[in-house]
Amino acid sequence: MNPDYRPETKAVRGGADLEKKNGPLATPIYQTSTFEVTDNDQQLRVTPTDMFYSRYGNPTNTVVEKTIAQLEGTEAALVFSSGMNAITTSILALVKSGDHIVAQRDVYGGVTKFLSTWLPRLGVETTFVDTTEYTQYEQAIRPNTKLIHIESPTNPTLRVVDMERVAGIAKKHGLRTLMDATFGTPINQRPIEFGIDLVLHSGTKFFAGHSDVICGVAAGGKDLIDAIRSTRTTLGGNMDPHAAWLLLRGIKTLAVRVQRQNESALRVAEFLEQHPKVARVHYPLLAGHPQYDLAQRQMKGGGGMLSFEVQGTGDDARRLTEALRLFTLAPSLGGVESLVTIPALTSHAMISPEHRAQMGVTDQMVRLSVGVESAEDLVADLEQALRVVEAVPVSSRAR
Repeated sequence: MNPDYRPETKAVRGGADLEKKNGPLATPIYQTSTFEVTDNDQQLRVTPTDMFYSRYGNPTNTVVEKTIAQLEGTEAALVFSSGMNAITTSILALVKSGDHIVAQRDVYGGVTKFLSTWLPRLGVETTFVDTTEYTQYEQAIRPNTKLIHIESPTNPTLRVVDMERVAGIAKKHGLRTLMDATFGTPINQRPIEFGIDLVLHSGTKFFAGHSDVICGVAAGGKDLIDAIRSTRTTLGGNMDPHAAWLLLRGIKTLAVRVQRQNESALRVAEFLEQHPKVARVHYPLLAGHPQYDLAQRQMKGGGGMLSFEVQGTGDDARRLTEALRLFTLAPSLGGVESLVTIPALTSHAMISPEHRAQMGVTDQMVRLSVGVESAEDLVADLEQALRVVEAVPVSSRAR
């Protein structure tokens, strides 16, 4: 594959053999748990390959991994059974008892719980720092610190992290950087180009794009990926080949979907920004966003995710989400269908109210995943739902 091909081409053709003749156009599904060999010598040779046992690897998965590596601009990539599996397996591959991690405070709730509740059982501590206060990153580093974990744009506050600055701090101290780039996708940003070592995704979201697959992604240098692959094999988090085939099918339209979602999300954000019932809108490419200039430097588009805070109470946020018709009330994100959720009740429900408050996740916050429907229809849906909230007398709202 020509490395100069653009993302739209890599998404469709990245893992394919362009020289094949009389072969299937669609990648076959190797729906098998194991592979036959002719003798024991061959058995030994194929053990480290993708034609030994599907917990180790699978030819269908390999095509997806090559495609993702092409899109991210990395040497290699791995797919996992879920986004959380990609993150937890990668971290477990890189730390041991007695080690220390620095992580930004604004990360997905499941990752916060893993870092703060599960890793301490294994003797690994994490220090959480304010997401955009970079002096805190350096101040938190200890002699036993091994890695820095970040997320950008953040879920659900849509803060943008200076990747180059964090990578510089890490390299100065000989640390690895891991970044959850789910909201950005490689269409809008490529963290490796800013010095990040390992890029992580919940592939369930924009990569798969159709709300029908659970999967995770890690992409980085070959040596790093090989270390994580060994841990994945032991923990058993490889992706099912049929799910990998669905993921590959989704990736083929990643670029066109994300371009549409970029445009529509910005249109929705601009509408919400001027609505009197909306207190605050969080979207990287709104001019009033605190990291707007940084987002313009790091991102080609703002992505399909945004959040906003209703002028009122948590009950008002509930009323709004339940009044929407085109935005389906459901967790997850990144699919062709627009979704709405209240982070305090879903993605960040498993962390303490105090930690949520430090992150800026309020009860009034609503998160939107903008799909590929008409942007004007989505705006009209929000407009009618906001009217429902406005119609409730202040005296009848819960205090």
